[in-house]
Amino acid sequence: MAEYLILIYGEEAAFNNPPPGAVDQMMKGHQVFGERNAAALRGGNALQPTATATSLREDDSGGFVVTDGPFAETKEALGGYYLVEAADLDEALALAKQVPMPFGGVEVRPIRTFD
Repeated sequence: MAEYLILIYGEEAAFNNPPPGAVDQMMKGHQVFGERNAAALRGGNALQPTATATSLREDDSGGFVVTDGPFAETKEALGGYYLVEAADLDEALALAKQVPMPFGGVEVRPIRTFD
């Protein structure tokens, strides 16, 4: 078995001004996803909006530049994630297809392990 991270991306503007009932429906969907896939889930969380992000980059002098906001400004932002265990990528993709994503999509990436 391997671990995969399912990264949930979406348009923050759509989440901030959703159609009536959309957030409740999405939250119910995540609850159902968690119950249905409890055996594969290893963790997961929603993230605060990108306005709360703080980015760090190392500068040429060995210090750090600290900036309010995410590394990149894009239409879709990382909004949450699930860490899942799956036999292979196909199984991880089958799990990812069940993740509620009304304002965007998901990305599936294998966890890199070092020996």
